[in-house]
Amino acid sequence: MSSDPATPLLDTVDVPADLRRLAPGQLRQLADELRSEMISAVGSTGGHLGSGLGVVELTVAIHYVFNTPDDRLIWDVGHQAYPHKILTGRRDRIRTLRTGGGLSGFTKRSESEYDPFGAAHSSTSISAALGFAIANKLQGQPGKGIAVIGDGAMSAGMAYEAMNNAAEAGSRLVVILNDNDMSIAPPVGGLSAYLARLVSSRPFLELREIARRLSRKLPEPLHRAAKKTDEFARGMAMGGTLFEELGFYYVGPIDGHNLDQLVPVLENVRDAAEGPCLIHVVTQKGKGYGPAEASADKYHGVQKFDVITGEQVKSAAKAPAYQNVFGETLAKLANTDPRICAITAAMPSGTGLDKFAAAHPERTFDVGIAEQHGVTFAAGLAAQGMRPFCAIYSTFLQRAFDQVVHDVAIQNLPVRFAIDRAGLVGADGATHAGSFDITYLSTLPNLVVMAAADEAELVHMTYTAALHDSGPIAFRYPRGNGTGVEMPEVPVALEIGKGRIVKHGSKVAILSLGTRLAEALKAADQLEAKGLSTTVADLRFAKPLDTDLIRQLMTSHEVVVTVEEGSIGGLGAHVLTMASDEGLTDAGLKIRTLRLPDVFQDHDAPDKQYDAAGLNAGGIVDSVLKALRHNSAGVEEARA
Repeated sequence: MSSDPATPLLDTVDVPADLRRLAPGQLRQLADELRSEMISAVGSTGGHLGSGLGVVELTVAIHYVFNTPDDRLIWDVGHQAYPHKILTGRRDRIRTLRTGGGLSGFTKRSESEYDPFGAAHSSTSISAALGFAIANKLQGQPGKGIAVIGDGAMSAGMAYEAMNNAAEAGSRLVVILNDNDMSIAPPVGGLSAYLARLVSSRPFLELREIARRLSRKLPEPLHRAAKKTDEFARGMAMGGTLFEELGFYYVGPIDGHNLDQLVPVLENVRDAAEGPCLIHVVTQKGKGYGPAEASADKYHGVQKFDVITGEQVKSAAKAPAYQNVFGETLAKLANTDPRICAITAAMPSGTGLDKFAAAHPERTFDVGIAEQHGVTFAAGLAAQGMRPFCAIYSTFLQRAFDQVVHDVAIQNLPVRFAIDRAGLVGADGATHAGSFDITYLSTLPNLVVMAAADEAELVHMTYTAALHDSGPIAFRYPRGNGTGVEMPEVPVALEIGKGRIVKHGSKVAILSLGTRLAEALKAADQLEAKGLSTTVADLRFAKPLDTDLIRQLMTSHEVVVTVEEGSIGGLGAHVLTMASDEGLTDAGLKIRTLRLPDVFQDHDAPDKQYDAAGLNAGGIVDSVLKALRHNSAGVEEARA
């Protein structure tokens, strides 16, 4: 095959088997073309850019050396897998990333045989790769489990739990630590690269094994000393002592952008008969694209952008983002309350806590990707008289559910949970949708659960949570911008468990929880046009329910519809339970519950997702008309 730089090598590579037919000297050209293709694709779609740019060479090297898909490659987290998707038969669809019906922004089993495990939450890769490795071992099948995990993901305890159980996999397990923040690695230079190649080579490993066998014949004290000397010598030269203690053979650090270093080391590890191996690779997030390299976040997540200038397409001015409303409100409250502190799990800007941190750095704690620790840490702070706010995305709080139950709710400790990304989240899809928090929190005794209808309500709920010292309290709000309502100058403390009527009527009652309130009001207008007088209530609280308000509406209206941005088992289930317990359905009251469908919805624009779920004005109207036995023209049929 020609090595002419003008020859577009990427056009000749559809799957990794094609890549493995290239000569080693052609890999640099391929990597450069792959990086350009990724920049072009993300420029037209938006998405995660910086992390993928940092692993271009690593992606090429892994697929060149290992026999994927038989060797199971797992990316942790999957947003760095765009180059991987291009090389594994999906280049023709790469410009459909994160759009309805298009490619997922993460790895997805149903999308390709080269995605053996879905990964959109961090720190799962080593456990999964270990599972693949052990399964092959038990079934007598070839194939390794290869986990590529970032240094941030290594902050989660699950990664170490997996490594602590990795010995059984032997050489079938390979962990590649992608250190793209210089948080672990010493400076990478020629000496460290040489050492990495040396200690991963077959002659060195064979010599080391001979030395081990000889040392076992020594008296036990000398055998232990010899073992420690080997570990100490390599630890002094290269680091990695912690990983050695966990049973891994450590190699690194090596330059993750130097294919002449990467390929030989990976080949040595592939062919080694040693136990599980950890390769420490240092990369640069945003590598090879000037605007990303110069950006503070390395263009981690971007809108569509101009490839030449790097300038991102800006949407028209809108209302403030919910996360910023929360962060700014909390910072103001903390100005006069020294007990307020804030905890985030590696999402300071995503949760708006960067605003709080700028004003109160000594009371801001980023615990890394360690939601379980973050929740219990908050419980300890609360038990000692502080007022902790634990700001975590809904989908990530799921990872700390046991801590919410055992360490917070049972002990009735006043931890405040600010639950961002509640409801559907658009392009990030099912893995990041905040579908379940109403359900999993509202089942717990002692917990108060609120949902903000708009950004003004979020201000009030943040203030309410700050003052609530009698037990745990949670408030949820969505991703994106608010509705543009007038913002309050002074926050108001809400009465716990009390909703509000925002529109009065007499025949139909819509009980809304959260930001579907705007759609509920639109539905009320449409129902009024059909002659159906409609009440709209913003319940504010999923728990405790405003039983007085709900009872009043149920006894004075013919149809009651609940609307929530959550799964089955949430508000609607609790309202139905109350109605059943109090016998309110005995008089012929018609109750309908609208919630997210019992499926994992694929990525799409949020409005389209909610339309598909029936959580829009049209869906509410249809539900009411069906309950009243209306025909399609809106004319009421005779009742039996």
